Amino acid sequence: MTGNQMSGSESGGLERHTYDVVVIGAGGAGLRAAIAAHDAGARTAIVCKSLLGKAHTVMAEGGIAAAMGNRWPEDNWEVHFRDTMRGGKMLNNWRMAQLHAQEAPERVMELEDWGALFDRTDDGLISQRDFGGHRYARLAHVGDRTGLEMIRTLQQRAVALGIDVFMECTVTELLKDGGSAGSTGRISGAFGYWRETGRFVVFEAPSVILATGGIGKSFKVTSNSWEYTGDGHALALRAGASLINMEFVQFHPTGMVWPPSVKGLLVTESVRGDGGILKNSEGKRFMFDYIPEYFKAETADSVEEADRWYDDKKNNRRPPELLPRDEVARAINSEIKAGRGSPHGGIYLDIASRRSPEFIRKRLPSMYHQFKELADVDITAEPMEIGPTCHYVMGGVEVDADTELSAVEGLYAVGECSGGMHGSNRLGGNSLSDLLVFGRRAGESAAVHSMSFGAGGPGTERPTVVEEDVRTAQATALSPFEHEGGSENPYTIQQDLQQTMNDLVGIIRTAPELERSLEEIERLKERAQHLVVEGHRQYNPGWHLALDLRNMLVVSECIAKAALERQESRGGHTRDDFPGPSEEWGSKNLVLRLNHAGTGVDLAHQPLPVMPDDLKTFFDPAPVEPVETKEGGK
Repeated sequence: MTGNQMSGSESGGLERHTYDVVVIGAGGAGLRAAIAAHDAGARTAIVCKSLLGKAHTVMAEGGIAAAMGNRWPEDNWEVHFRDTMRGGKMLNNWRMAQLHAQEAPERVMELEDWGALFDRTDDGLISQRDFGGHRYARLAHVGDRTGLEMIRTLQQRAVALGIDVFMECTVTELLKDGGSAGSTGRISGAFGYWRETGRFVVFEAPSVILATGGIGKSFKVTSNSWEYTGDGHALALRAGASLINMEFVQFHPTGMVWPPSVKGLLVTESVRGDGGILKNSEGKRFMFDYIPEYFKAETADSVEEADRWYDDKKNNRRPPELLPRDEVARAINSEIKAGRGSPHGGIYLDIASRRSPEFIRKRLPSMYHQFKELADVDITAEPMEIGPTCHYVMGGVEVDADTELSAVEGLYAVGECSGGMHGSNRLGGNSLSDLLVFGRRAGESAAVHSMSFGAGGPGTERPTVVEEDVRTAQATALSPFEHEGGSENPYTIQQDLQQTMNDLVGIIRTAPELERSLEEIERLKERAQHLVVEGHRQYNPGWHLALDLRNMLVVSECIAKAALERQESRGGHTRDDFPGPSEEWGSKNLVLRLNHAGTGVDLAHQPLPVMPDDLKTFFDPAPVEPVETKEGGK
């Protein structure tokens, strides 16, 4: 079934469906997980908040990072693993980074087998482009529309397999056979509503995969679309799972700054990968002033050297515009704060002086169209005005590296709503390969779990939905209509939350500002108790936002609380009062759980998983050489 048709059994006006695996979210991670679960023999459904195909994966335009060696034969999974760990400032879950680097090439080839049309090298191989933080050119790409091609391919595959899709259906609660609250019990399903009609629906399933994306709509300036309200993070918390390292929010260095209607809209890193340079209002190519010590051996330290690299790509000391995103974002922010910004509060990204109009229109068709149509800027003739924008959260649901299982039996998380893979900073291009690698693993694991029931013996009975929890979920969803004397508008609260996060939990943080943000979030939580929504459940976006705010507020609290606790600067988390990284903080994760009252979050420290000695050798000064490992071969 696709769309928001009414089918399935109904009793008392409540629609019900039964599956083995339910995937919440239809981006790259959700689609790949659903395909894997279906192929493993599970009855599988996808539930998505918006329309099938309209996922934020399309914003990942630059490419899929995979060490295929098509442009640089020297590239291999070991180098990709090292780049990922170094980009994440060594706070990554080493096992996830290893699996990702080892399996990404196969997942890309699989995507091509399913019909994805990649750009090619002169000798017919999948083309791979340069991206920030990657030692070699390793991003398989389709112009600057790679995410769109990936979604198209996976969507076509899922529909061809006959996987059921429930579009414009929002899940508000996870259900467990031991009760939805607390940490006990197994997943038994999910409760939600049709956005068009407001009617409620229950999905009964022993395995649920969260693939809901990120948290960007809690911030004022963001590349994220309206769906990104932290739903998966909050659903997991309320079900008893934990989140890790929510302080690490990536501000993409290049978002549009003009006109105001498109402020924050993503400008792909491909512009810099294909030769674009960053300039301040004085015309200076300023990134040479911001090269970190640990990247100096790999980064060009003069304009002349960088230009030679762009011309022949034989000298692999990359231009500083291709440093990891956190480094570039901080440099841009520093230039703007120093008064060297553009007229609209950004800086300039110039590819027009570096590449021919024909090259730009061929390699960056979406960027050419985006600026021409939305900003009346011809990027083949003039520079773009860009600035940092909230783009991605590295933190998320704490999961097992091999199976993506959370602390709750039957609950899996994958993609941006899971944590650990990217450490404190994600490298560009690693998002799409992350979705493919761990989407497949989550789908297979969830299918195995769901089909283990009914095999006989104690504990093999299929989990069942507790009807009292369904009634509670209904009452919670309807509560915004029933606040007599309520005075708060959901749009006003969201606007105030976005301003708070933008001003106090932004790209540069301090303890006093973070403390103020937590106080303000508490006030917003109190105001949210008095929300009032007018009208009916049909076609009511105000009601939808009122329900989303519940998620946005708890996730924002997690971000601010973890940011205040971590007294160092690392990756996507920069503290003005603790400007450098700390060895002590570099060995621990921050874990967040919902408190017993369900009114806030508790925070605890947890040691980082210890990397095996054979993988530690990859970070020696000597070049990385391929080695045999127990887990994955060469």
